[in-house]
Amino acid sequence: MRKLSSPLCITTILLLVSSSLFAQSTSQKLVTFVRTTKFTTSKPGNTPINKIVSGPEVDVTFDIPGISGNNSPARLPANFVPRPAGNPIAAGSFKGFTGLDQFLQAIAPTGVANGDNGQLEPPDQGLAVGNGFVLEPINNAIAIFDTNGSFLAFEAMSAFFGLPPTFLVQNGQVVPPFGPFLSDPKAYYDSFNGHFFVTELEIGIDPNTGNFGSTSNILIAVSQTNNPFGAWSVFSSDVSSDGDARFGGCPTGCFGDQPLIGADANGFYVSTNAFGLPPSRFRGAQVYAMSLATLESGGGGNISAVHFGNLDAAPGIPARSVQPATVPPGGSFETAAGGTEYFVSALDPAHTVDNRVSVWALTNTSSLSATPSVSLNNVVVNTQAYGFPPSADQKSGPTPYRDFLASVGFKVHEEIVAANDDRMQQVVFAAGNLWTAVPTKVQPGGQGPVRAGAAWFILSPSVSGGQVSASVVNQGYISIQSPMQNSVLFPAVGVSSTGKGAVVFSVVGENYFPSAAYALLDATNGAGSIVISDPGVAPDDGFSGYFPFGRVGRWGDYSAAVADESGNIWMATEAINPPLAQFPPGVLAANFGTFITEVVP
Repeated sequence: MRKLSSPLCITTILLLVSSSLFAQSTSQKLVTFVRTTKFTTSKPGNTPINKIVSGPEVDVTFDIPGISGNNSPARLPANFVPRPAGNPIAAGSFKGFTGLDQFLQAIAPTGVANGDNGQLEPPDQGLAVGNGFVLEPINNAIAIFDTNGSFLAFEAMSAFFGLPPTFLVQNGQVVPPFGPFLSDPKAYYDSFNGHFFVTELEIGIDPNTGNFGSTSNILIAVSQTNNPFGAWSVFSSDVSSDGDARFGGCPTGCFGDQPLIGADANGFYVSTNAFGLPPSRFRGAQVYAMSLATLESGGGGNISAVHFGNLDAAPGIPARSVQPATVPPGGSFETAAGGTEYFVSALDPAHTVDNRVSVWALTNTSSLSATPSVSLNNVVVNTQAYGFPPSADQKSGPTPYRDFLASVGFKVHEEIVAANDDRMQQVVFAAGNLWTAVPTKVQPGGQGPVRAGAAWFILSPSVSGGQVSASVVNQGYISIQSPMQNSVLFPAVGVSSTGKGAVVFSVVGENYFPSAAYALLDATNGAGSIVISDPGVAPDDGFSGYFPFGRVGRWGDYSAAVADESGNIWMATEAINPPLAQFPPGVLAANFGTFITEVVP
C-alpha cells in the first residue's frame, strides 16, 4: 500500500543467493503487550471522504509480467503455460451478503476528532467465523456481522488497535500529526479455545511530514473470550531489524510485508516477507513462533517468540510467503514430533513457470509454552506447473472516476486489473492433508491469450526423525472454460474437518465485471463448476489503475475462506457491488466492494 505523500512505484525483484553460504538463523524475539482494547458498536454514518492512500507496491508482486498498457487482452508467451480444459460456470446453492467496501472503509470511525482513514486500495481480505459472529477486516476497517449478514458494528483499524488515525483533517485540509501506516490484515478464530485473532502490519510514519519512517511492527489482537465485543489484548512485535544479512540486512530499517498467520494446538505463527525501509528491496522471508496459550491467557504479559530467518525454499532459492496452516473446527492437529505446525510455500525463482512447492514442518511446538526448543525443516515436492499470472482486462462499462480524471486533463483508458504473482495463498491442515492454492497463468483449452487462473494442491505431509516428507494427493486448476476471455484472481481454500471444501476467488474479464465466485473442492473429485455468488455491476474504477496514481488497478491482494463449527465454508473476496451513486465524480476514488458467501460443501 502506498501513501501518495511519499510517491513510490516499486517493482522489487527477488534476489537469488546460494544457500550454501547462509545457514538458517534462529533467535528470540520479544512480543510486547501494549494495551487492552474493546470493539465499539459504531454503525455507518455520514463522514467526509478525504485523502487517497495506496502503498509500497512490494506487496503486489516481486515482478510484474503481462501488463498490456491498454484494454486489450493481457498477453504472455504460451510456452510451458498450463492448459487445463477449464471449469464450466453453473448455478449453485449458497447464502451471502455484502461486506465492507471502499466507502465504509473511508468513513470508518477513528475514535479521534477530525480523524480520517483516507481512501485505500486494495482491500486485502480477512475473515474469521465462530460463535455466531462473522469478523471481516480489510486494510483499514473492521466489521462484525452475525451469521445472517446483519451489520453489528465497524470501526477503523487504527481505533481497533488503539493507534492515532492515518490523517487529521481540519477545514478540508490534511494537517499533522500523521498516524502510522496500517495494512495487510488477517483474522482467525480458534474454535478449540474460543478466541478471535486479528493481525496487521504497521509502518512508522514521520508525524510531521507523513513520509515513511524506519520502524515497523506486527500487531496481534487476541479476544479474551469467544465474544468479539468483549476485551481484546493487543501485542506488538518490532520487526524493524528482521532481514537476512545475505540481502544486506536492515541498515535503514525493514518492514514485514503481508503477515501470514496460522496455528496448531500449541502455537500461533506469523510469517512475513521482509523489505527495506523506505520500501525497497526484498530482505528474505521471516517466521515467528509463539505460545498460543500465553497469547490467549489475557494476562497482559510480554511473550518470547522464536524467530527464523535465512530460509531457503529449495537449495539456492530464498523462501518467500511461507504460509502457516490452520486447522478447522473439529479437526485434528499434528501431534508427531512433539507437536508439528506445517507451512507451504511456492518456488518459481525465475518468475516464469515452476512445478515444485516446498512443505515445511516446525516440530516440538509443545515446548513453546515453556522453554522453546523448536526446529524448522522443509522438503521440495514435485507438482503440476504454475506461474506468474498476467493482469486481467475488463468488460467495458461505466467508469465515473476515469471520466473525472479525463475531465481534468489526464489521458486515461479503462484500467486492467492486477493478478499479482504466484505466491502461496492460505493453507489448511484438514483430514490429514494440506490444502492450498496459488494464482497462476493458464491457457484454457490451449486456445486464445494466456489468462489468470488458480492452481490448487492437496498434499499429504508427515514428520519422522525430525525430517518432513510430503506427496501429492490431488491437484488441478480452476479456469473459465467458456467464454475463455476471462480470468480467475486470488484463490483461497477453506476446508472442513471432514475434508470437504471450497475455493473462493474473483472472476474478471471481457464477459464479466469483477465478481465474487467459488468452486467446491474435495480430495477425490477435485474442483467442481464455478458458481458466481455476487455478479459485478461495473468495471473496477479505482485510482490505483490510472495515471498519475498507478498503471494497473490494485485488486485483492488476497481472498479468505474458513470453516465454521458446523462444517460450512465461509468465503470472502472482492467484487464490484452496486455503485454509490450519491457521490459526485471525483469524490469516491475507487468502487471496490466485498462479498461474504456461505456454502454447505
